[in-house]
Amino acid sequence: MKYFTVKDYLDVLNLNNQVVETINLDEDIKKKEVELLTYNSKEAKANSMFVCKGFLDNFKEEYLSDAVNSGAFIYISQKKYDVSIPCIIVKDAFIALSIVSKLYYNYSSEKLNVVGITGTKGKSTTSFYIKYILDEYAKAKGKKDTAIISSIKTYDGVEEFDSHITTPESLDMYNHLNNCIKSGIENVVMEVSSQALKVGRVYSLDYDIGLFLNISEDHISQVEHPNFEDYFNSKLMLFKKCKTACVNLDANYSERILEKAKEDSKEVLTFSLKDKNACYYAYDIQKNELSTEFRVKCKNFDEKFVLNMPGLFNIENALAAICVADKMNIPVKYMISALENAKIPGRMEIYSTNDKRIIAIVDYAHNKLSFQKLYESTKNEYPDRKIITVFGCPGNKAYIRRRDLGIESGKNSDMIYLTADDPAYENVNTICKEIAKYIEEYNKPYEIIEDRKVAIKSAISYAKENYSNSIILVAGKGNEKAQKVRDRT
Repeated sequence: MKYFTVKDYLDVLNLNNQVVETINLDEDIKKKEVELLTYNSKEAKANSMFVCKGFLDNFKEEYLSDAVNSGAFIYISQKKYDVSIPCIIVKDAFIALSIVSKLYYNYSSEKLNVVGITGTKGKSTTSFYIKYILDEYAKAKGKKDTAIISSIKTYDGVEEFDSHITTPESLDMYNHLNNCIKSGIENVVMEVSSQALKVGRVYSLDYDIGLFLNISEDHISQVEHPNFEDYFNSKLMLFKKCKTACVNLDANYSERILEKAKEDSKEVLTFSLKDKNACYYAYDIQKNELSTEFRVKCKNFDEKFVLNMPGLFNIENALAAICVADKMNIPVKYMISALENAKIPGRMEIYSTNDKRIIAIVDYAHNKLSFQKLYESTKNEYPDRKIITVFGCPGNKAYIRRRDLGIESGKNSDMIYLTADDPAYENVNTICKEIAKYIEEYNKPYEIIEDRKVAIKSAISYAKENYSNSIILVAGKGNEKAQKVRDRT
C-alpha cells in the first residue's frame, strides 16, 4: 500500500478549505509518512494519524489519549486537546475524515462505477435489483460480480457481512471501495442515507449515477434531523455528487426534486408509473397469483418484465433499477431475466400454512411511507383477508414513527402486536405504549409483547383461532437475527 506524508494530507485538507490552524507541525513532521489512518483508538499503532471523529460534545478525550499511547503521532480535530503530539485543526471533522480517507486509499473510488441510491423507502430493494441485473451481465461476460453497501448486506469482494448501518463511516466506506479494486470488481451499488449526506460522510465521494426514489417524513429527532426540511434538503444533496440523476416522477414533491436534479446534475433521467412522458414509463401492470407483469417503454426498448416478489410497489423499485441499468448500457435481456429471479432478503418474503388460511409476509417496512405502501399493496392483492400486524419502533431516534406507524396500523389492521425493534437505551414497553396511544384512536385491538418471537407466535395463534382467512404482516426487522439493545447488537 502506498503511504502518503502528513504534508499530502495537509495539502488536500487545505485544497478543500478545511484547515483552521496547525499546531507543532514542523517540517520533519510534514515529511513523515502516515502508515495508518484511524478514528478508532483501539486500532492505533506506531506512525498512525488519528481523527477525532464526532460532534465535539460526543468525543471523549480519553480516546485520543489512548491512541497517542498506542503510537499515534498526529491528530486531526475540530479543537485542540491536552496531548503532546502535533495536530491539524479543521472546520468539520466528518468532512475532514472523508477527505483524508479518500487520499489514504489512493482515490480508489475513481476507478469504479458507483451508483448511489437515496429515498425514504425502497433503497435496499432497488440496490439488490440493480445488483441482480449487473451480476447477470457480469456472469455472461466472465467478469466479477457487483459490490453492494446496503442496510441489509455489505459485500466488497473481500468482506461479506450483515450490515448494521445504511452508509458506513467514510474511512470504512473507502476501505470497502479499495477492496473492490483489489478484487477486480468494477461496479458498486450503495445506499446513501440522509445522515451520511448531512454530516459529510460521503463528502468526497462522487457517484456516476444518483437515484432519488421518494421522500416522506422520517428520521425526525434531536439526534438526526430537527424537521422535515432538514431531512429533505439532506437527501437533495445527492444531486451535487452525481453525474447522472435518476428521478421518480411519482414521488411526493417530485417537481422540487426534479428542479434540484436539473440544477445540480449534468444529466437527468426520469421514471414513472403514471407519466407517459417519463424517460422510463411502466404500464400494462397485471397481478397474477404469484407474480406481477408489466411493460417498460423507453427510447431503447418496449419490453415485458416479470417480478416474482409480492408487492405492487416493487414495480417502482424495479423501474428505478431498469433506468440505472439502461444508463449503464446493460442489454435489456439481462434486465428481464435478473428481475424475474430477484429475491431480496427480508423484503416481501411470503409464507403460508398448508391450507393457505394464514399467509405471512415478512418485510422491512419501518416508516410511514413504507407502511402505507405495504397496506395498500396487501389490500389490493389480498382483499378478503383480515390483517394482523406485528411491529415496533426503534429507541432514541425517529420518534415521529411512533405516531405515524400507530396511525397507519390503526387505520389498516384488524389486530396489532407491538413488540421490540432495536430499542437501544429505551424501554420496549414505553415505546410500545407511545405507539398504542395512536392505535387507540381507531378502536383496534392490540397487545404489547416485548419478545418479538413470542409476539409473532401469538399473532399466528390469534389468526388460527379468530379468522378463516388472514394475512400477518411482520414488519420492521425483516429477516434480521439481532436487536440493538443499549450499546450492543
